[in-house]
Amino acid sequence: MLQCEEGQSGPTYDSLQDVIDKKSFRPSVNLSSPTITNISFTLYAILGVNEKTQILTTFLWLRLYWFHEFLIWDPEACDGITKISLPVKDLWTPDIIVYEFVDDDVSQACPYVYVNHTGHIRYDRMLRLVSACNLQIFSFPFDIQNCSFTFGSYMHTIKDVRVSPALSFKEMTVNSKRYLQASGEWELVDILGDTDILKFGIDEWDIITFWVVIKRRPILYVVNLIIPSSFLMIIDILSFYLPPHSVDRSSFKMTLILGYTVFLLIMNDLLPSTANGTPLIGIYFSVCLAFMTISLLETVLITCVLHHNSMKYREVPHWVQVLVMRFIARLICYNFPEDPLAKIEGKQETNPWVIQPSESTSSQHKSSNASGAMTLDVPELRQISQDLREMNTYLSILRKEDHLQNQWCHVGYILDFLLFRIYLLIITGYALVIICMWCIWMNQ
Repeated sequence: MLQCEEGQSGPTYDSLQDVIDKKSFRPSVNLSSPTITNISFTLYAILGVNEKTQILTTFLWLRLYWFHEFLIWDPEACDGITKISLPVKDLWTPDIIVYEFVDDDVSQACPYVYVNHTGHIRYDRMLRLVSACNLQIFSFPFDIQNCSFTFGSYMHTIKDVRVSPALSFKEMTVNSKRYLQASGEWELVDILGDTDILKFGIDEWDIITFWVVIKRRPILYVVNLIIPSSFLMIIDILSFYLPPHSVDRSSFKMTLILGYTVFLLIMNDLLPSTANGTPLIGIYFSVCLAFMTISLLETVLITCVLHHNSMKYREVPHWVQVLVMRFIARLICYNFPEDPLAKIEGKQETNPWVIQPSESTSSQHKSSNASGAMTLDVPELRQISQDLREMNTYLSILRKEDHLQNQWCHVGYILDFLLFRIYLLIITGYALVIICMWCIWMNQ
């Protein structure tokens, strides 16, 4: 016990010097009893999260408590002094470290500690902690990270130093949320913890592990990534309403793909990169780009069906008629418009201007009327009849070509409607996944 003199506030300097001279030894009268160190911290700032290197940078207010059996005095004999401050370099301090520490501590160290008359020491210091953390970025930007801070002695085993939390984990969470300042895009969810024993060979170390649960604020990425991408996808969906046989549709889709590629190149810095996996939003962008490309290929296919086959006036194969014009058309509820040319062909009316041979023979005998006036000669009538037959044959060929072209147009329209519905269904599914993840994040 420290000595006090009358007329002097606090323990005497000689008694304090005796304790300082013993700073190299653990302050325990019985070395078989371990020194208990109580640990607590307040998370003051989240300085950075590096997904590529899997590093979390935080700023902590660290507080250590331990019992010094040689720094005890009677406050009544020492003029009521119950607490004094001493240089930390002159006292024994527990070698408490963070096992996940991966960089030098560049924070400013506090040079003093507070010593209570009961021998309990409080050491407050600021700690810029650069720690390794297994970051899971699959649900980026709606991800929740769980990083661990493991405190324990570096050299002293469980027989010499024990560790325990100074405050409850709930109190540490409340204090951290109250003082958390520079959090940036991250928000503190909870601080959990547990004590454990680390075994290495025949030695054991007492450790305490804190789990700091943080979640990302996704508004920046929603505004800069998801919403612009959604606008481009909506424009791509609306481009299906352009006429399939129009060349402008394919050129419009090519321009849209080029713009989406430039958008991804510009926003590439906002996406986290790591070798452990690809975030879901990156897969979403890749799939969107792939579907834009597929929609362009679909436009090329439909254009080929409408122009290449119809210009050669090929018959629609029977299996295409059965699969596309019957089964798929019923599946997508496609309505065939009425063809006026088919109605004309179905009437099969006789052309009144076509002269039959019997009529021409009878007209030969009646070529002159009662007054002796002559009508048209028979060869002229025959020429007119022949011209009308040729015109009728040409119109029949045109009607047949129009009918084949209409059939190929229906095949192209049916395939276009089918691919459009599949495209719209998949894009809607991806959008619902993103919306559900955001709602889950908001409710957590």
